[in-house]
Amino acid sequence: MGRILAIDHGKKRCGIAVTDPMRMIGSPLTTVDTEKVFEFLHDYFQKETVDLLLVGYPTNIQGEATDATPLVDRFIEQCRKKFPSLELRTWDESFSSRKAMQTLVQSGVKKKDRRQKGALDQVSAAVILQEYLQNL
Repeated sequence: MGRILAIDHGKKRCGIAVTDPMRMIGSPLTTVDTEKVFEFLHDYFQKETVDLLLVGYPTNIQGEATDATPLVDRFIEQCRKKFPSLELRTWDESFSSRKAMQTLVQSGVKKKDRRQKGALDQVSAAVILQEYLQNL
């Protein structure tokens, strides 16, 4: 069984989280510049067995598309072309950034460190991944 890798795709950065090989726990992995995300994924897939790519899907409170949705749709389309044998699913990322910020605050992360967007992006990806795992 391979890992699940989750991506919180953004205009500038992508937060990335991954499960352990047994798919029990999702943890923040890293933040990658969006323009380098495919290079990162290619390298990661060479080193680790990943069976599922989980992409956070942006919708508003009514479940409708947001300004970010077309960007994520293009990313998903490119992923399917570049990694055709990899299963890809989407997961509603509503409120993942807010939940990630709450997680950072509750974990005692200093305000200065919480301002680093990369940390928030990673934890957002982990929130998406953990919600997915809890709903299996």
